[in-house]
Amino acid sequence: MELVTADGVRLAATRWRADPPARGTVVLVHGFAAGCAEVKMVALAEALRAHGFDVVGYDARGHGASGGTTTLGDDEHLDVAAAVGAVAPSGRPLVLVGASMGAIAALRYAATHPDGLTGVVTVSCPARWKLPRNARGVLSALLTQTPLGRNVARRHMGVRIASRVARAAPPVELAAALSVPLAVIHGRDDPFISAEDATLLYDTAHEPRRLDLVEGLGHAFDAPAVAPVLAAVDWCIDHAASPRQPAGAV
Repeated sequence: MELVTADGVRLAATRWRADPPARGTVVLVHGFAAGCAEVKMVALAEALRAHGFDVVGYDARGHGASGGTTTLGDDEHLDVAAAVGAVAPSGRPLVLVGASMGAIAALRYAATHPDGLTGVVTVSCPARWKLPRNARGVLSALLTQTPLGRNVARRHMGVRIASRVARAAPPVELAAALSVPLAVIHGRDDPFISAEDATLLYDTAHEPRRLDLVEGLGHAFDAPAVAPVLAAVDWCIDHAASPRQPAGAV
C-alpha cells in the first residue's frame, strides 16, 4: 500500500488481512528507527492477524521507504490519520497500537480525532519530555538534537530527522484528553523509559483505562509485548461502549 498524508508525505505501508470475517482493524505505529518491515513489528502484525484482525502498518515519515523527515511524534499524527483514513470506511472496530514515538503519535491523533476509534494501546510511551539520565538518554539527545547526530542517524540508521523539532503537549496531557478507552503497556525492565511514566499516563487517563506492567519486556514491540497487546486490543473492543468517567471515579 501507499498512503499520502494531509501535508503531502508519501508513506510506504503494508496490510495483513485476517481470514474473513475480520473482528476489526488494528493500525500499528512503530517507534523511532523501526519500520513496518522490522522483524518485531511483523511478528506482532502476524499475531494480530491470526487473532482475527486486519492490520495496517507503515514506515513513518523519515523512516524506511517513506518520504519526509521525522519530528519524533509531533507531525507523525498526520501519518496516523492517513492510515486511519485508509481503513476507517470498513465500519468495524478500529484500534491504534503505538510503541514509543509511535505511541505519542497515536495519542496525539486520538486526542483530537476520536470519532471512529475503538481504543488506543500504548507500548513504552513516555509521559513527559524528559530523557533518562543514562547512556541511552545521552545517545538519544546527541542523535536527535545535534547536526552530527542527525547525520549519523541518516547515514547509519536510515532515519531522516527534522532539523527543528517542536515540543507540543506532552503525552500525559494527551492521555487526559482522550475520550476512548486507553490501555497502557510498559516493560518493568524498560531500559529507556521508566515504568513510572506508564503509571502517570494511567493515573491521568479517564475510565475505561488499563495498565499492564510486563515482566521481561524491554522497549517497544519486543516479543514479550505480543500477548499483552492482543489482550489489550480485545479489552478496548469490550469497553468501547462504556461511558467515560473522570480518572479515579468509582
